[in-house]
Amino acid sequence: MTTLLIFIVLGLVFIAIWQMTKIFELSQLKAEHAQIANDSDNKTNGYLLFAFMVFTYLITIFSFWKYGKFLLPEAASAHGEGYDYLMLVSFSIIFVVQFITQFLLHYFGYKYRGKKGNKALFYADNDRLEFIWTIIPVIVLAGLILWGLYSWTNIMDVNDEDDPLVVELYAQQFNWTARYGGVDNVLGDANVRMIDIDKANVMGLDESDVYAADDIIVKELHLPVGRKVNFKMRSQDVLHSAYMPHFRAQMNCVPGMITEFSFTPITTTADMRNNPDVKDKVARTNKIRAEKAANGADNVDPWEFDYILLCNKICGKSHYNMQMKIIVETQEEYDAWIKSQQTFSQTMASVQ
Repeated sequence: MTTLLIFIVLGLVFIAIWQMTKIFELSQLKAEHAQIANDSDNKTNGYLLFAFMVFTYLITIFSFWKYGKFLLPEAASAHGEGYDYLMLVSFSIIFVVQFITQFLLHYFGYKYRGKKGNKALFYADNDRLEFIWTIIPVIVLAGLILWGLYSWTNIMDVNDEDDPLVVELYAQQFNWTARYGGVDNVLGDANVRMIDIDKANVMGLDESDVYAADDIIVKELHLPVGRKVNFKMRSQDVLHSAYMPHFRAQMNCVPGMITEFSFTPITTTADMRNNPDVKDKVARTNKIRAEKAANGADNVDPWEFDYILLCNKICGKSHYNMQMKIIVETQEEYDAWIKSQQTFSQTMASVQ
């Protein structure tokens, strides 16, 4: 693929130089002939329009065939299915409209190309055509916008119904930290001004707040399947974005304020690993890694699927490495894991 891209770039450079040479030659011609295109030129341009149209369609089809396998697997959150359906409908409309309009654009560009003796006809207006090409896009776009707003309102309905698990995602250059509310499921007060690395208070929790005592701070996010999770998000330094692609969830982490997002995970990590599409992707990836390892490359250990939290805002030189592993498990597995973690008060006591 890299070799192909190199040849394409070299070809484009050659075409650019060739065109610059033609422009230089034309500049040497007499002014009365420099801007005149004959029937042969117009016909050639018409054919080139068709060629470009065919190229556009072929590259689109090739991209879907070649790179469609890199799309995300089915959504692992309750709202994900509706989100994906809205995306599918939007893209379908875009591609249908693109196919029709590009065909008409290139076809009429060829059909009405300049010919010697032809006289152009101009129509000041056509009320029926203007009504059609205005009202149809208005209806379609209004429908998509209303559908999108309805979906967004449902997704952003962050509330305390159904006893949600409360988790804080804390962003800083260049890592994530998660905080659980403990037994009472209530997060204690925190402020960046209270951060004390020497005392292991890495998130600036208020030591005098009783709700902070049983908070649990971890570097790996565990979520129980089938239970709603309310995320509270903070940033210590710059603008970050908490992006969990498999759950179709994203929210900015803004310094000085708390943002929120909620979703319900519906597929455990173990079940997702058994998904045929995921297993196929893992197998293909590990085949490539094995080939690289055979050629002496480093850091090509076999890969295993995991949910992941990423930063989706360019936040500095190590932005690419700002990620956290997410494990979705049964309620029993989650309960066992949470009991094995130290609380904030226990951590503070151990460093004093």
